[in-house]
Amino acid sequence: MKSLIPGLVLAAATAFAPSALAQGTITQSVTELINAGGYEIIGVIPSSAGPGILLQWESGGQTVLIMCFVAETPESATIATQYCKPVV
Repeated sequence: MKSLIPGLVLAAATAFAPSALAQGTITQSVTELINAGGYEIIGVIPSSAGPGILLQWESGGQTVLIMCFVAETPESATIATQYCKPVV
C-alpha cells in the first residue's frame, strides 16, 4: 500500500493543475483530498453555505488553495462535503 502513495500524490497534483482548478472541476471530498496526500487543513470558517474548510497543497514552489463546504442534518450519518472550489 505504501508504494501507491507517490502515485496518488502525482495523480492529485495532475488533477489539480492550474487549468483544472480554473475550471472548478474538483469532485473529491475533503477526506479524499487529505487521504491522497499533500493537502492539509489550514483554516475553518463559518458561512451561510455551511462550514468552510480551507485546504492547502504545496509542491515544488507551487501552492494550491481549495475551499470546501460541508453540511450535516440530524438524519445524516456523517458530515458530508457539499462542494469544493479553487481559491484563485
